[in-house]
Amino acid sequence: MNIYVLLKRTFDTEEKITINDARIEEEGAEFIINPYDEYAVEEAINLRDEHGGEVTVVTIGEEESEKQLRTALAMGADKAVLINTEDDLEDGDQYTTVKILEAFFEDKDVDLILAGNVAIDEASGQVGPRLAERLDIPYVTTITSITIDGETVQIERDVEGDVEKVDTSLPLLVTCQQGLNEPRYPSLPGIMKAKKKPLEELELDDLDLDEDDVEPKTKTVDIFLPPEKEAGKVLEGEIDDQVKELVSLLRNEAKVL
Repeated sequence: MNIYVLLKRTFDTEEKITINDARIEEEGAEFIINPYDEYAVEEAINLRDEHGGEVTVVTIGEEESEKQLRTALAMGADKAVLINTEDDLEDGDQYTTVKILEAFFEDKDVDLILAGNVAIDEASGQVGPRLAERLDIPYVTTITSITIDGETVQIERDVEGDVEKVDTSLPLLVTCQQGLNEPRYPSLPGIMKAKKKPLEELELDDLDLDEDDVEPKTKTVDIFLPPEKEAGKVLEGEIDDQVKELVSLLRNEAKVL
């Protein structure tokens, strides 16, 4: 099987993030593989081990993204591709990403593409479904189980606290949800092997694209941290008095009545 994983380098949201002039300061920030993409990498490796084939991880970004690709290779992926946009793109959006990936997959023989359900930095959940539409292949989002038998695929997906079962076929794109598996930590032998595994670097020119082809369709107006939570109020006294005070607070302070 020819298995591909879409991977994104994201900020580690458990570390401190600094915002300056409506942009996140990258200097001093910690970066990781988008956690939902780790489920995709793990499942790709499991499916390869079960059915044979090859796992290729693909990311779009700058030179620094090589670190996250090497981590995926250390987990067990076979090959990695970095589509380097450092010299060609200042900004991009989901349209930009899909346009680049569409060009990359144009001449590829694909059986299965896995991606994270969302990226924790923007959480749009658009790239996977939009890419599948452009490639004209089926897609299933938020999967928590996948079984492949020949060309037939049985999937369970998360739907508002319940489970939906889907039967489909290859080629296919899926986005992965928590609960699908438990991503492994790269072992020391895996890290050593990753240094020798192929990592191909491409630019927009290699995909017959220029800046106008991938110009974003959206614009980020502002980025800001949520306000700090204020201390709560404890109402005291008789129940009737508490109710009156609560209604007054909701009307006069919270302005929700």
